[in-house]
Amino acid sequence: MNKSCNVKVYHGYGHTHNLVIYGHVFTFKAKTKQVYSNNIFVNIAHLLKLFIVKPAAFTRVQLNFNGQLLEQKTAYDGFFKFEWEAVENATAGWHGVKVKAFAKDGAVIGEALGKVYVPHITQYAIISDVDDTVMVSHSATIGRRLRELFIKNPRTRKTFPGIAEFYRLLALSHTTADQPNPFFYVSSTEWNLYDYLVETFRFNRLPEGAFLLNQLKRWTSLIKTGKTGHEGKLIRLRRIMAVFPNQKFILFGDNSQKDPSIYATIAEKFPQNVAAVFIRNVRKEKELETSAILLKMEAIGIHTCLFKDSQEAFTKAQKIGLIEIH
Repeated sequence: MNKSCNVKVYHGYGHTHNLVIYGHVFTFKAKTKQVYSNNIFVNIAHLLKLFIVKPAAFTRVQLNFNGQLLEQKTAYDGFFKFEWEAVENATAGWHGVKVKAFAKDGAVIGEALGKVYVPHITQYAIISDVDDTVMVSHSATIGRRLRELFIKNPRTRKTFPGIAEFYRLLALSHTTADQPNPFFYVSSTEWNLYDYLVETFRFNRLPEGAFLLNQLKRWTSLIKTGKTGHEGKLIRLRRIMAVFPNQKFILFGDNSQKDPSIYATIAEKFPQNVAAVFIRNVRKEKELETSAILLKMEAIGIHTCLFKDSQEAFTKAQKIGLIEIH
């Protein structure tokens, strides 16, 4: 008898000629229905469950996109990535997909629905870090970071004041509400926390977007959450830029870890595609180093802003014409 699997599909992105979607298949995944409680023990139990997983390695998976079928196998950690060209033109907006997992005898052992976002031909796209850029995370100090994760749930996690309203305005920069600028949230946080992040962003009314996260971790590595995978973050950024060669990008990050140097590498590789770089100054001891990196980007014609308060970034965005208040 075949055992069932749990299939998880994350939001994908792309356009007719280059669509991408990611996901995982698990032979076991702890039940993780979130109870939005202020009880620290309830929140700790829920967080631990997010890391209690057993990946389904080398499992055959099939993607169905509007009747177009593609197949491959999961990696050793249960991860899969489909990249394809649509047979028919993929119009702007969200498109549904279905992913099935199969046993060796061909029986379906799991399936799930997902969504792929095709942006409108807008002037801008926004790539944003998550921890210490949008959410207060204290990434530089593992003890404080774990405290934020353990004692709070997705609806009690703090976002920086004004950031949600600022991002909502950027979503409408030089476009209309029915054709918003796309958001890509790229983080060193692991895929384990995908649903946690999606709920935090929805609860705080941040623009919906595609999350691109870091390699899955098991519970034994929980203490290292968010502390590794910065090289992978650079690869994910380059991937997005390559998929949308005609888009102008606005990049948001912070100087708690590697964002300034990663963004400098991106700016050097794609100078015509980077309109502006905003870095939240969360580590004062790195302010001079960060400023020097941003000055180099200014020298090649990219607008930059080192800010502590979201209002400073908002003012800069107005000054350079990214936001118009009528």
